Amino acid sequence: MQALTTARLRLRAFVTGDEEAVHRYAGDSAVCRFVTWGPNSPEDTRRFVADVVASAGQGGEREAWTWAVVLDGDLVGTVGLTVQSRGNARGELGYVLRRDRRGSGLTTEAAAAVLEFAFGPAGLARVEATCRPENSGSRRVLEEIGMQREGLLRSHVVVRGERRDSLLHAAVR
Repeated sequence: MQALTTARLRLRAFVTGDEEAVHRYAGDSAVCRFVTWGPNSPEDTRRFVADVVASAGQGGEREAWTWAVVLDGDLVGTVGLTVQSRGNARGELGYVLRRDRRGSGLTTEAAAAVLEFAFGPAGLARVEATCRPENSGSRRVLEEIGMQREGLLRSHVVVRGERRDSLLHAAVR
């Protein structure tokens, strides 16, 4: 899997041994407040890392990339890109960052690098992302990387047993 670099970050493949660093954010209920997964148990985190390590080693045309977000050698989050439709050249962007690293522009930096990758090597023409309407931090990230709000998806996902709305943002090449 191709590593990406930005001014402050290195986005690299996950490796066995990343479990403790991943669990620092994946097990944090405040970090998981707006997402459909988590907070993770240690076993959930081990399974996640094992799954992304295994998928990074698969050959053929990739349908998903999951990068570890690393700042000065410290794994602080993840950012991912999933092909939703190869025929329509459409993908979805997602990200999560450790709570103590929020508000520093790191998420924006990582997401921008992956969006550039999506429109370059991944060959996508459209990238979508969703967030909960009350997640002002995520909305700001999406706007700062040039994604436009396209609409409200009512009752779109279930977050801890409750149906929740999502905002749909997208960027096109």
